[in-house]
Amino acid sequence: MYRKMIMFAAAAGFAGQSLAQEAVFQTRSLTPETALSAARAAMESCRKQGYQVAVAVVDRGGLAQVVLRDRFAGAHTLDIATNKAWTAASFRTPTASLAAETQAGKPMSALRNHPRVLAAAGGLVIEAGGTLLGAIGVSGAPGGEADAACAEAGIKAIADAIEF
Repeated sequence: MYRKMIMFAAAAGFAGQSLAQEAVFQTRSLTPETALSAARAAMESCRKQGYQVAVAVVDRGGLAQVVLRDRFAGAHTLDIATNKAWTAASFRTPTASLAAETQAGKPMSALRNHPRVLAAAGGLVIEAGGTLLGAIGVSGAPGGEADAACAEAGIKAIADAIEF
């Protein structure tokens, strides 16, 4: 019996070593400068189309890294852009897709009851190499599709910098 206990303890020790090696992991994040570049590009894209918007870039956990509001963008656009970005990062999906999947009568419709979920187009994930880096949200253009197009311009502006 004593011998079995020693063998079990030894095996547990080896298992513990492999668990210890997996106890820490690394993540990649956008630098503030890269997040700012994406936000500026998204805002500039909207400006060229005559839209006054707010843009938010969040990290992979949904925390704001950059929030910009153009001069005449409505006061509500700050919260909406930030919540679109948070929603995209949290659910790891574009908010337009979430909008479709959370319509009344659909299995995920209850998600719309969460105070931060904004199920409307204009929030996109920022990914590189299969890794979620964060998300970008735009609010203030006439319709979610226009918001999403500006958000896409922001991502395209940083695409070369984030590829790995």
